[in-house]
Amino acid sequence: MAERRWPMAVAVLAATMLMFFAPRHAVVSFWWIFPVIQLVLLGALIVADPGRIDRRSTVLRRATIVLIAVMTVANTLSALVLIDGIIAGIPDITPTILLGSGAAIWVTNVIIFSLWFWELDRGGPTERMMGSGVPVSFVFPEEANTEHAAAQGWEPTYPDYLYLAYTNAISFSPTDTMPVRMWAKMTMMIESAISLLIAILVVARAVNILPT
Repeated sequence: MAERRWPMAVAVLAATMLMFFAPRHAVVSFWWIFPVIQLVLLGALIVADPGRIDRRSTVLRRATIVLIAVMTVANTLSALVLIDGIIAGIPDITPTILLGSGAAIWVTNVIIFSLWFWELDRGGPTERMMGSGVPVSFVFPEEANTEHAAAQGWEPTYPDYLYLAYTNAISFSPTDTMPVRMWAKMTMMIESAISLLIAILVVARAVNILPT
């Protein structure tokens, strides 16, 4: 059965809202361009293929990849601005603002990597639905019980990839889902490294500026 689009759409909206409401210390001067582009692309995807993701379309897949790429660039710039500010010393910043900025970037990072996993694994949601036989990149625990997976017609959907990205970001390693292709291993490694860097820099700086 085709996967519903709304979980992915909610995740994109959440990341976009985090960009809108994040403290200005963690965004670039032209920050508003990115959420506008994200909303336009998401709206186009929903209009072109609403409800369930059941259309094999090169245009739609490219639009999805562009959307995730825009989100990646936006969050990377925000992270670089925040890191530069921490290293250079942001004047008059409070621990609350610093932790809020870091948390917004960290959560957005989890969402972005979950979208990459979701779109690239097994050829994407449409190819998974059609059973096109694209090699797997991640082996989920449900697939360990092949009888259960076959009986239920189980295929991973967006929440499975969100959980994968979250556990990888918080534990800095795979948990119950294993990457089995090189791109998946390298992408998980990059996500863990970003998550660790944000945590170390933000928490260390926040503790340093706490009133004594």
